[in-house]
Amino acid sequence: MGKNLFHKVFDKHTVGKLSSGQYQLFIGLHLIHEVTSPQAFSMLRQRGLKVKYPQRTFATVDHIIPTEGAERKRPLRDALAEEMLVAIEQNTKEAGITFFDEGTGNQGVVHIIGPEMGLTQPGQTIACGDSHTSTHGAFGSLAFGIGTSQVAEILATQTMSMSKLKVRRINVTGKLRPGVYAKDVILAIINKLGVNGGVGYAYEYAGPVISAMSMEERMTLCNMSIEGGARIGYVNPDETTYAYLKGRRFAPAGAAWDKALAYWRSIASDADAEYDDVFTLDGSALEPFVTWGITPGQSLPVTWSIPAVETFPSDERPLLKEALEYMSLEEGQPIAGVPIDVVFIGSCTNGRLSDLEEVARLVKGRKVNPKVKALIVPGSQDVQRQAEAKGLKEIFLAAGFQWREPGCSMCLAMNPDKLQGRQICASTSNRNFKGRQGSASGRTLLMSPAMAAAAAIEGKVADARAVFAMAGV
Repeated sequence: MGKNLFHKVFDKHTVGKLSSGQYQLFIGLHLIHEVTSPQAFSMLRQRGLKVKYPQRTFATVDHIIPTEGAERKRPLRDALAEEMLVAIEQNTKEAGITFFDEGTGNQGVVHIIGPEMGLTQPGQTIACGDSHTSTHGAFGSLAFGIGTSQVAEILATQTMSMSKLKVRRINVTGKLRPGVYAKDVILAIINKLGVNGGVGYAYEYAGPVISAMSMEERMTLCNMSIEGGARIGYVNPDETTYAYLKGRRFAPAGAAWDKALAYWRSIASDADAEYDDVFTLDGSALEPFVTWGITPGQSLPVTWSIPAVETFPSDERPLLKEALEYMSLEEGQPIAGVPIDVVFIGSCTNGRLSDLEEVARLVKGRKVNPKVKALIVPGSQDVQRQAEAKGLKEIFLAAGFQWREPGCSMCLAMNPDKLQGRQICASTSNRNFKGRQGSASGRTLLMSPAMAAAAAIEGKVADARAVFAMAGV
């Protein structure tokens, strides 16, 4: 019986087995940002430790950085944000760690700059003090979101301790219809399996729908694995993966490329690999998805109405009632037509060039509804440069969108981009928890960039396939 990618890569990076039963795992690539790293460096100083392999750690600033040019002037107006930025500048300088700040031209959301520079590669073990590190699994790597104490552990030893995961293969069959995107696929998976359905698992995404996806679509898919409870999610590397990586700044070149390619091919799951569970989803039957509640699992196709609480198991009903009350929505209410105040297009889930290109294609020649505030935030300076070179900025501005500087922005609002009061936001980000976007009473509806664009134009939740006259509606 063959092995799947998880076990192949895990075993190759295992340093030893601990008395606790856990494994000590070598981490090939460590990514850090300004929010979860200052305390980790303080822990090292308290114990008199140095960063063991500074060449394996790369840093950027994303969570706290403002997205309007004037607001980025130093010192930042937010004293705590300025303190975090100063800390990562000093810590990386002292440790000899490469820091992609704004001046390098490579600043951006940590899960966007890693892949775009070729740092993220198949068969790696990757860790970052951020929940959505699972993004990097799109390349066939094992990518773990970790806490601050583990950031310190990796800085000091380049290893971390963890238990082996079970592996669930998720086959997405058929072919996506027009207007249905990777974001809809992952929202549908979380809807079917639940936000805790993946606890203890690694998700291996496979099937014809996944094989047909671009690398940026696979990153959107893997990004939200954690929202389904899975510790990581990954896609087996293939020719799409290799074509994306070839020629990127940190990708192997020459003879090293050929050697890497042989390794990458060797770690893909065997045809007869074993899995702890298998789940199949018919991609041909999917519609655009929208969340209506306060977890990413509380979602439905855009043509549906919010389900009755009594149709769910009794232990789930209290959370459903809480969600309806918080969102000011009702059982049986169609999700299409819910008024929108703010539209946010960006984040590590959907802030890449292909996301922005699709939105530009759809909104060109149209106008944002005058009652809607609509932001487009590129995921990195490189995405920003490419988008502007392609003329996307002019299309967005003409339509009435705000065009911002790179950062996490309104995904989690640790910067000036926040909802106000009870505003409701159509967002391409990954979490719709209470207060997630900066207002304790603000409300978030998760959806694809195309659906967010439709909401911006209509001023309400709307079926992007109808708004933009896509075929196959």
